[in-house]
Amino acid sequence: MYALVDGNNFYVSCERVFAPWLVGRPVVVLSSNDGACIARSNEAKDLGVGMAEPWFKVRHLEKSAGLIAVSANHELYSDMSARMMDIEARYAPRQEVYSVDESFLDFDGLRDDLVTTGRAMRAAILRETGLPTSVGFGATKTLAKLANHIAKTADRTPGSYPARLAQVCDFATLAPHELDALFAVTDVRCVWGVGKRTTERLKAGGISTVQQLVRADASTLRAGFSVTLEKTLLELRGTSCMEVDDAPPPRQQILVSRSFGTPITHVDGIVEAVSEFASRAAERLREQGSVAGAIGVFFTTSPFRQNDRQHGVNVTLPLVRPTGDTAALVTVATAAVRAQFRAGFRYAKAGAVLFDLRPAGQHQGELDLFSSSPEEAAPRSDADSARTKLMTAMDALNHRFGRDSVRLGSQALASNGAEVRVWATKQERRSPRYTTRWDEMPVVRA
Repeated sequence: MYALVDGNNFYVSCERVFAPWLVGRPVVVLSSNDGACIARSNEAKDLGVGMAEPWFKVRHLEKSAGLIAVSANHELYSDMSARMMDIEARYAPRQEVYSVDESFLDFDGLRDDLVTTGRAMRAAILRETGLPTSVGFGATKTLAKLANHIAKTADRTPGSYPARLAQVCDFATLAPHELDALFAVTDVRCVWGVGKRTTERLKAGGISTVQQLVRADASTLRAGFSVTLEKTLLELRGTSCMEVDDAPPPRQQILVSRSFGTPITHVDGIVEAVSEFASRAAERLREQGSVAGAIGVFFTTSPFRQNDRQHGVNVTLPLVRPTGDTAALVTVATAAVRAQFRAGFRYAKAGAVLFDLRPAGQHQGELDLFSSSPEEAAPRSDADSARTKLMTAMDALNHRFGRDSVRLGSQALASNGAEVRVWATKQERRSPRYTTRWDEMPVVRA
């Protein structure tokens, strides 16, 4: 038996934990550079604000309907997500973190009353983090995902489904005819993995509800669509085709990029930005226990600024030795920027990409024939080097005292407590990073 635990309107809920006056009011969270709505409260959805709706199209609702917009605070959301996932992990032997606000739990072999367990887990998350969640149980991951949708919808829209299924829904507690009745009133687009185009094709073929999909012929679906849709059908019928992956495979490449809040015209601004992005990529590299054999750097003007001269740079540089050392990666990346930069352009975006990833300590040391000393030329392993220990200490300090407590001098410096980043994205409405920055912690006066 599987469970899918989902944070309700997660980004908005994180904001409401520390700003309770936002509860009950229409709220949207804006993307990088405050361009589009990437999260909406139920109240904002009721106003007709769509997902990814450009902010300028709905900004008039600030005055006419009291809509509140906040800039995305990903550092806060990531930390709150980690806290939520830690609580969920107490309730099942295996957990797969599926996204920032969702995780699958494997309850195989446990005979507890799962509805009671789900409500206890939901209450613990709410009590310890302030985040509301929905929980769905099913014999397969696809069924658990669908049960979660029903639990969430029944809670938000009374009358859409039986009230007893609100917040926590366990398909195993339903008789076959009850489950069939639920499927009959659930749109096929609500099934995990059935996208917009597939939904349109299914409906054109007479399959509009989950019930109709479950009753469809598997071989016909496979021939007309794909093996993936056939597996989805099998999962809806109770045959598990996907297990909980509690140890997802390491990423094959790591990309960190960002559009600038203001175009950059000087090389130092690009160097600073790429230094930051390469540092972030190196952190993620070490988190998964890998080293990189190559690094890519790119920076480009905006194709949407048609009056600007256009130019872009994209280079990939192999490393003499695979490494996870932030300083080594940043040195190569920033040297590439200085070598490739051309003046006279308004650069709008940059990024750093790590390639050729492999487990740390398992790569073969290489001879550096161009080193200035025998010690530098000798083969060596990153995993055993003093630099690796330094990176471990740096990560530990940043984890304990907050991101960027220790960082490279080439990254943006701080001035009077405020970070000076010429390349920073526009975040005019960002809330404080309450849980990860000492100087931004909420203050209580009694």
